[in-house]
Amino acid sequence: MRGVRKAVSALVLAPGATASRDQSALVAIDDALAPEGVRVERIDFPYRLAGRRAPDRQPVLVASVVAAARKLADDLAVPQARIALGGRSMGGRMCSIAVAEGLPAAALVLVSYPLHPPGKPDRLRVEHFGAITVPCLFVSGTRDRFATPEEIEAATAAIAGPVTRVLVEKGDHGLRRRDEEVATIVASWVLALRL
Repeated sequence: MRGVRKAVSALVLAPGATASRDQSALVAIDDALAPEGVRVERIDFPYRLAGRRAPDRQPVLVASVVAAARKLADDLAVPQARIALGGRSMGGRMCSIAVAEGLPAAALVLVSYPLHPPGKPDRLRVEHFGAITVPCLFVSGTRDRFATPEEIEAATAAIAGPVTRVLVEKGDHGLRRRDEEVATIVASWVLALRL
């Protein structure tokens, strides 16, 4: 429809706990979306910028996501609700918490979401899912030790917003050598949200 503004103007992407903004999957997603006019802002968390290996505490990580999303919305002069958020593993989890805590967003892109520590399915990290109302994409490997396909399906049922789950056959938590496949999945989904 002519004159309707695009739903997703940009995407903030945060890396997993042991990676930086240059994590290969994030770069591949950036490369897939940039030609389509979606600005991607890959971020580093404060501990990475300081040269530390151990992640900051959750409030610091979430505050970093919030600050990056707000800055990007300001830079583009668009409403905060037109910025999508996401990332790999811990980075995506922090984005989902920021949205559950009230940060407006267009959508969540969650690649290899860590539902629980490996081998500890009783320690779920999903208490905030019920507060998420935006569209969510979960991309997970069928061999991810942080979340089986069955666990992802059960846990995401608590999310109030629409949820899309895409499984990468034989993929592990790192989705090694699957960056292009992941990027294609993410780009197709994000572009489908645009009006």
